[in-house]
Amino acid sequence: MEGFLPHPWWEIWLIISLPVVAWGVYKMNKMVKENREILPLLAVSGAFVFVLSSLKMPSVTGSCSHPTGTGMGAILFGPWITAVLSAIVLIYQALFLAHGGLTTLGANIFSMGIAGPLIGYLVFVLAKRSGLNMYLSVFLAAMLADWTTYVVTSMQLALAFPAASGGVVASFQAFMAIFAITQVPLAVVEGAVTALMFKYLVRLRGDILVKLNVASASAIKLLREAAT
Repeated sequence: MEGFLPHPWWEIWLIISLPVVAWGVYKMNKMVKENREILPLLAVSGAFVFVLSSLKMPSVTGSCSHPTGTGMGAILFGPWITAVLSAIVLIYQALFLAHGGLTTLGANIFSMGIAGPLIGYLVFVLAKRSGLNMYLSVFLAAMLADWTTYVVTSMQLALAFPAASGGVVASFQAFMAIFAITQVPLAVVEGAVTALMFKYLVRLRGDILVKLNVASASAIKLLREAAT
């Protein structure tokens, strides 16, 4: 929440996150110029992040548990553009919904918009290359992107608030244990919802998925045939 991270941690995470978001803006502008058809899909991905990440519940004092919705953006556009979508969502939530904060923006962007999507993207790519079912690949990518976000959040909190006994390690374990109660089932549900969303995109705009190199034309054809 706003003002929760002490100096110098909120500044450190902001300095780390800003260049990534700037690179994402460059990548997004380039992609949109090359293919303006993706604009509606970009908007849907951003809305997906906004809606899911707004479903918050109290977890650790100064933080909360919620789905992230970033797995879908990472699969479609990669982690850097997803960082931009996440930053936009987090700024809006901080200003108008009292969810997060401006001083904690860098930390929130890093955990939810950079670390989570990066792992989700890598998981999807590796799963797809291994020949795993496409929907299972999407499920795993979204679920692990969510879990990664909260592993990183736990580390951010542990670094800022080390335990008197056991230091950063003990604090990290404590934060992880608390987050796990809500985040493990939430991430599973998020993975399932993301897979269903992807199935809808396959049926509705499989051509865009091919252009984005998310799946080959033959893979989209097989997925559509399997659904009929």
